[in-house]
This record gives sequence, C-alpha cells and structure tokens, in this order.
Amino acid sequence: MAAIESLRGGGGGFIFGQPGIHGVEEEEEDSPAILLSVVAQHGQIGLCFFDSKDSTLNYMRDTPDNHELHLLARVIQEVSPHVIITSAKQERCMTRFLQQLGSNPDYKPEVVTYPYVDFGLEVGKQRLLSAHLPFLPASTSERDKMSYLSSCISLDSPLMLRAVGALLKCLDRRRVGVELEDSSVGVPILQFNAYTLKGVVCIDRDTYSVLQIFKSELHPSVYKLHSGEKEGLSLYGILNRCRCKFGSKLLRQWFMRPTQDLAVLQRRQEVIRFFTSPRNSDALNTLQSSLRNIRNIPTLLRRMSLSHTKVTDWQCLYKTVYNAVCIRDTVRHLPQSIHLFRDISEGLSDDLHHIATLISRVVDFETSIAENRFTIKPDVDPAIDDKKRRMMGLSDFLTDVARRELEHLDARIPSCCVIYIPLIGFLLSVPRLPSMAEKEDFEIEGLDFMFLSEERLHYRSQRTKELDDLLGDLHCDIRDMETAVMTQLQNAVLERSASLYKVLDLTAELDCLMALSSASQEYGYTSPKLSSHRKISITQGRHPLLELCSPVFVANSFQSSESHSRVKVITGPNSSGKSIYLKQVGLIVFMALIGSDVPAKEADIGLLDGIFTRMQSRESVSVGLSTYMIDLNQVDGLSLLAASISHWLRKPQGEVPHVLLATNFHSLLQLGLLPSSGLLSLLTLETAVDGDELVFLYQLKEGICQSSYAANIAKLAGLPASLVQRGVEVSELYRTGRVIKRIDKASSDEQADRCRTVVEAFLSLDLEDRDLDLQHFMKEDLLPSAGDLLNSS
Repeated sequence: MAAIESLRGGGGGFIFGQPGIHGVEEEEEDSPAILLSVVAQHGQIGLCFFDSKDSTLNYMRDTPDNHELHLLARVIQEVSPHVIITSAKQERCMTRFLQQLGSNPDYKPEVVTYPYVDFGLEVGKQRLLSAHLPFLPASTSERDKMSYLSSCISLDSPLMLRAVGALLKCLDRRRVGVELEDSSVGVPILQFNAYTLKGVVCIDRDTYSVLQIFKSELHPSVYKLHSGEKEGLSLYGILNRCRCKFGSKLLRQWFMRPTQDLAVLQRRQEVIRFFTSPRNSDALNTLQSSLRNIRNIPTLLRRMSLSHTKVTDWQCLYKTVYNAVCIRDTVRHLPQSIHLFRDISEGLSDDLHHIATLISRVVDFETSIAENRFTIKPDVDPAIDDKKRRMMGLSDFLTDVARRELEHLDARIPSCCVIYIPLIGFLLSVPRLPSMAEKEDFEIEGLDFMFLSEERLHYRSQRTKELDDLLGDLHCDIRDMETAVMTQLQNAVLERSASLYKVLDLTAELDCLMALSSASQEYGYTSPKLSSHRKISITQGRHPLLELCSPVFVANSFQSSESHSRVKVITGPNSSGKSIYLKQVGLIVFMALIGSDVPAKEADIGLLDGIFTRMQSRESVSVGLSTYMIDLNQVDGLSLLAASISHWLRKPQGEVPHVLLATNFHSLLQLGLLPSSGLLSLLTLETAVDGDELVFLYQLKEGICQSSYAANIAKLAGLPASLVQRGVEVSELYRTGRVIKRIDKASSDEQADRCRTVVEAFLSLDLEDRDLDLQHFMKEDLLPSAGDLLNSS
C-alpha cells in the first residue's frame, strides 16, 4: 500500500504498503451468497458485488479491459459469484463472454439481465441514496448522505455506479439476508470496500493525477477539437513509443494495473534488456517497421462475420498477416530463451502463412480498387475466367450488332448502339429526334420502347432478346460468382480467427516492450532489481519528467529497509524540492512495477500492494466532499499529522509501510511530538544563504530544517520588498509576544490611554444596579455616536 499524503501546512506524504498487511481470511465451507453486477462499454468495465456474509458492497473503479474481457474473467475467478447481473442491452464482447461462461461445466452462475434503464447513471445514484445504511442516523439529510457516500465510494466511475444501481435492485427484489424480515426492512449495507484484483497494485485516481502518470489535453488544432484529447506531458506520454494502436492500448492497461507478479515483471524485463543493447538495434528497427502495419484485427473479423467486408479490409488484413509472418520469422532468429520470443515463434502458427497465401492468390487488389468491389485474379475459377473472356470480347461484338441494327432503322436516325444494363439486359439506344416530342412519337416499328434517359431512347429488339438468351446476365453472374469466392475466403479466414487474435496479443506485448526499451535507451534508464523483500533502495534517482524540462537536475537517493528508516519526514523551505523528491520516488517505484527500466543509477525494489498520495486538493462540487472532509483526507493540521505518524511508528515492524512525508509544520519536530523510533528518519534539502539571497542546492541530507526562509522565498516569488519587510516585522512581534500596531492608521499613546479608560469604566459598572444609566455610559464613556443611535431608536 503506497501513498503520498499532502498537507496544507506544505509538502506532502507518501505511503508504500507491503503485500500481506491486509490478510485475507480463508473462505468458509458454507459459502454465503455473492451477487456481482457488471457493465462493459467502449473497452472498459465497471463492476461491484455484494457479499451477504458481512453485508459488504465491494466496488472496482472503471478499468480498461480487452475484447475477450480477461480482466472480468479474473474477477469472476477470484470472487466466484453465485449471481451475475448485467444489462439486456450489451456489447457483443459481453454476450460472447456469458456464452462461454455458460458452457463451462464446472462453474455455472445464475445470469440475471435487467432492462438497460436499470443501469442508468442517475438511477444508480438515487438507489445508492435510498439504500439501507444502518450506520447512518435516520435523520441524515440526502445532501449529508451523499457527502458521506462520496468519501466511501468512487463517484467518478460512471460504469461502476450504473452497476451499483442494478445490484441494489436485485438485492431488494431477492431480499438477500432479510428474507424473514418485515417487507419494510431493507437489505442492509454495513460497509463499502474498494476491490482490487490479487496481484494488482492498488493506485487511486488522485495518485495518477499527482504523479502525472497520465495527462489529457485538448488537441491544439481547431479542426481536431471534436476528435477528443491527446496525451500531454506525462509518464505515459514519454514512454509510449508504440508503433501500433493495440500496443498503445495494452501499455495503458499495464499503467492502469501495475503488478506484484514477479514472473510477469521478469518476462518484461528480459525483453527490455535485450533491446536496450546496442547490438540488437537492427532487430528492433526491423520489428518496429513491421509493427506499423498491424491493423485492427477484431474489427476486420467482425465485418467478415457480418459479410460487410470492403476492399480496404482485405488490404489491411493481408498487410497485417504478411507483417505478422515477417515478425515471427525475425523473432525465430532471436534467443529463444526469452519467453516472449519463444511464444511468438510457436504461437504465430502456419495458419498465418496459409491466410496470407490465400489472399495473395485470390484477391486482385488492383482491379478491386479500380472497380471498388471484390474481384479475383485469373486462374482461381475457370468458370469466372470464361465469363470474363466473353465480357472482354463483348464490346466489339456489340458494335457490330449495332451497325446491323442501324441498317433497319428510319433513315432519320443518325446512329445507335447496343448497351448492357445489369438486371435488365441488352438494349438498343438511339438519340432522341426533334420530332419526338410526345411519348406517342417514341414508337418505332419492330422495337419495344423501354425508357428515356439523358435524351436517348432505349428499346428492346428481337436481336437484343437473342443476346439476352445467348449471353445471359454476364455482369451479375460474374459478381455473384466472385461474391461466392469471397464468402469461401472469409470462412477460411474466420476458421483461423484464433490465430489472428493471438497475433494481436503477442505483437501488442512486443510493441509495448520495444517502446519501453527505446525510452530507456534515450533517457539513460537502468534495469531495477525486483524481489519479494520489504525494502526499497534507489541510488541517484531522478524525476523522469522534470529532468526533461530542467537543464540541470540533482539526483537523490532513497533507502527504506525492513527495520530502519521506513517513515521519513522531510522538512525544508518552499521551492526546495520536497514535492519533487516525493513524486520522484513514487514514479520510480511505479515504473518498476510495470516492468520498465527506471531513472536511477541503481534500484532494488521490493514488491508493494499499493501507492497512495495526498498532495493536492480537489475542491469541487463534483467531488461531493465538504471542505472539512477534504481537510481530513489531506491530514491537515499539526495534531492530526502527529497522531497519524505516531500510529505507524507504534505498529509492529512487519506492518509498517514505507511512508514518505514532506511538511512545513516544523513544530512537529521542534516540539518533539513524534515518538523515538529506529523506523523514523528526519531529512531536509540543503540550502545556502548568500547575503540576502537564498540558494537551493536540492541535495537531500539527514537533519531538520531550522528556518522556513519565508522572507527569502517571498522575495524569490516577486513580492514587493516593503511587503516582505512588514511580514518579517509582524512575525517577530508575534513570536516575542509584543503588540502588533497597525501602520495604515495613526496610533498614539493618547489613543491607548483612551481605550484603557473605557475598559476600566466598563469593568467598574454594576450591571445588577437597576438605576444604572447604560445609555449615559455609552454616550459619555464609550462612543458619543452610540447614544445618538439609541435615541433615534
């Protein structure tokens, strides 16, 4: 559990948690009912589930998932719900997933579908407000209830909230846990828990924002504002060197789900180490060139299954399969001791070569593009070739027929031609004469009038009828026959769709790891050592984003072991680099947990179960938290801060996470508010004073900052010298307990004497004396105008 806590007193805090702190009890033999509700939309899932054993509603924030819903499958495998609730209106991926789930003979949960309206966002919020929460007083207002709920459940995950609404409906209908109670008694929810998959490092939305792991920005082009957002300066932005769309998508999933699985991390590291070696740069460039041509395989296969395939789809599929074969052949020459290379060599089967050969042999891309329809090459189907030869010789033959037809027409008709129209057949076409004004004028002996088009009259003659019988509907026949060939080709491809999906998975992983390798080479990263121990050691670490923006960056180290220096308190003046150091450590640990190299000379990272931060406030109506609640979340206040740190220091060593905290509350240390412990380390960032100028050295060292250097910081910030000087004077007067006199209004001993006289006169009054003339006192002794006010009233 790792977190960074921010304080309004200045700076922030960071807590890294160790695996195993939150134990998981073994499931009892008599398992209680578990109901899971899920919504899948646009590549993301939101879900929640209710456990009747302890009346807990567990929720998972909206998370990306792939087309096969592997993440949802892992959740179901861990949770084993008895009931799965989903919408009757759902995406194809969910339909396919439930069908596969139903075909499993060992596990068949009950699937409940509700109308789409039951999964509405506002419906979910209202049902949450109406839920039976016994721990809240019955008199709690709706506003206060929502304020409380916003601190318990993530209200910025719309898919999850929609799932909550349907889950609460199902609980009320089935009366889970209150079957024998009166109908007025609602199903109780005793607590809310954030659910994280086993092995996945828990990171909340604030942490992603604080560490600038993602940063979306509107596109700068006015023509692309409608197309959404682009990635700004962020960790994802500088590491994403992926060459194909699905590589970028998978890399984002890795960022959203850092892992504790050492086997997964080591699999990624061995590929990155291979490609960061300069001698393997040629292989890297070759593979990245091929990856550019890997296209949207799921979309192509879906169109094929619906017979909506376009010419461009065949081009994309051929290019994808051809380049996938090139990738496989290139990887087969690389060390097969590396797991991913071996998986690609074995997993990209000869089905791909078969598909590429079929498409290359069958599809005539040049003609298909020219005619904007699927056409096949010669020698694929003899019958089609014969019809095409007849069509090719048809033009000269029809010209000869037209010449003979003209000999039998009225001499006033200067010319004619024989044309072919699909589904109608062969027709004789002649120009419209000036004398042909009315429809009755169109009649020509021996010809059947068909229609008028573009000042030409079209007729069916005895000879054109003979042509229909002789040649048939050649155009339609050829199209129908080529469509039949396309259908056969589609079926051949769809039969091997599993091989194509494997291409997507393996090439996306390869793309991600080569992207991380490229970034590591460019920025001078190093491969961290990963293990299951409980320590973090970083030598000369750097902030991966700031070092790109600053001409000079001072590297700093971080050491936190099992029994020493697990809780660090950093003091120092504003702008000395405290927050940068906190974020730097967080980013390095995060990068290690996605398998990436890190910006440090050396790093030894023990596995963690979470990273949390408190370094900024989100004071917004949409957050739903009161200012006081935000203050509590920010550990705002000296007493609360001291109590929080003391809480961790008094824990057994095995339960203390890595805590990294920066604060401007110097009295926390000066007043000795923290217990003495080997787990506590006091640090500061070096500064130097040159005359009146404060110089930041940005070097971390042991010790305590003795001064906030507020006046120096104010000058650096550009505040007027007179204002800074006045601040110093007031601070000194306050520190020594002397009277602070206003400088914007005259102050004299006479005025002080006057105030003293009024106070003494008031204290001498006998307020119980019925004859007391209070008006006289106010008029004569306090304020002359006060008596006038009393008289006027």
